[in-house]
Amino acid sequence: MAWVSLAAAAKVPVLVLSAAAAAIVLFSLLPPRSSPSSPACSCPGRAAGEMISATAEDLKWVRDQIEANGLHMQDNVLRKGINPRTRAQQLQDLIQFKGISHYEGEESTNHTALPCPGELLVEEHHSNYGEPWAGGRDVFEFLADAVHLSPDARVLEIGCGTLRVGLHFIRYLNPGHFHCLERDELSLMAAFRYELPSQGLLHKRPLIVKGEDMDFNKFGSGTYDLIYASAVFLHMPDKLVWAGLERLVDKLKPFEGRIFVSHNIKFCSRLGGDECTKRLNKLGLEYLGKHTHDSLLFNHFEIWFEFRRSKR
Repeated sequence: MAWVSLAAAAKVPVLVLSAAAAAIVLFSLLPPRSSPSSPACSCPGRAAGEMISATAEDLKWVRDQIEANGLHMQDNVLRKGINPRTRAQQLQDLIQFKGISHYEGEESTNHTALPCPGELLVEEHHSNYGEPWAGGRDVFEFLADAVHLSPDARVLEIGCGTLRVGLHFIRYLNPGHFHCLERDELSLMAAFRYELPSQGLLHKRPLIVKGEDMDFNKFGSGTYDLIYASAVFLHMPDKLVWAGLERLVDKLKPFEGRIFVSHNIKFCSRLGGDECTKRLNKLGLEYLGKHTHDSLLFNHFEIWFEFRRSKR
């Protein structure tokens, strides 16, 4: 991107700059179109139904690249850039100086199509979880592989937060096929005002709804291939979890569709094994088992419990 001095920028009429900025924003929101004269891409990738997680060949390739370039970590510290700043320092810069290079006077607010709060720009919300942000990719890979996910599948997340996991589903699935119910307004602001625009995913049009009490009325009458809740049910009263499951049964594809719940299912185990099974059967759900998966990048594993709809 070409940088223009403030003095030079001041000579350009404001209307021209505004029109150019609007055109750029409009172009960025249009769905991608393939050129008829462009050859088909022969880039390596994953075909529908193939494993989504990293393969042994993938891991060997990245290790070979590190070795070939003679790279070594030194005391787990990376070399700083030309202007090293902590998140707190970056935020202070944004507040005090309105950014790094910025317009002055009447033009100071004319060139940002989607102004984003500084707290989001420095990614403070990436530290809101009990584990690294990279763990979101681990969850996506496990769930996608577990259900043999294809891009035309429909997925519902209960409590998607700031899209730590959801971003990966949104990127992989066809437009409009990722849905989420989230109660926290600050998390939703991070999702809409930073994560989706910064990741170039606005054109995927995910359906993300603010709501509480497991109310799924705004999601229509379609069914899902996958419904999952990551560290959500353990923060809810058991009565609300059961009410939510009752509402979700008809939204899950019979037999092939799956519900995955992470960490624990105390809402079930507190009833006792036989009573829990009876209650699930009454809803038309069947418990299929417990799974664990390891993180790719840090020493961590996560537990998931799998259910399916056992009646049409």
